[in-house]
Amino acid sequence: MARATLFLMTSPEHRRPGSGRRTHRDRHGRGLRGRLVPATVPLARTKAEVFDDLVLDTVETLERRFAKELAGVEFAVEDVPPDLNVYDSDVLEDGEVPLARLLPGRPGRQEVPPRIVLYRRPLEFRAMDREDLADLVHDVIIEQVANLLGVDPDELA
Repeated sequence: MARATLFLMTSPEHRRPGSGRRTHRDRHGRGLRGRLVPATVPLARTKAEVFDDLVLDTVETLERRFAKELAGVEFAVEDVPPDLNVYDSDVLEDGEVPLARLLPGRPGRQEVPPRIVLYRRPLEFRAMDREDLADLVHDVIIEQVANLLGVDPDELA
């Protein structure tokens, strides 16, 4: 069975090229020697990593049930939606704020697979807690997958 494909579409970090000088973190020339929090503690996970896990959990559950239909579908996470004046019908909105977008694939020589893009920050803003965020992410993915497959969302839930 194929695993879910999740693309993180964040802007690359811009770092200044090194000037050759060594920078020090403290007056003794030593920086942090290791993690402050062990990897097994929940504090070690960022909000973005937790969000990605929620997306993957929902996608993997759907792929177990609909492996054939979702074989070529890509799932992506962006922090914020692109700044557009008007959104097409492929965008799931709450008011005027986009939550997710379905980019249908293009068959042919330059085949482009369908892609469902979730916007992390607007979804996190609407959730009261982690459980609420998990439910919201699940509902948005179900809505977009149902739109892609042309079925009622209640059939997928």
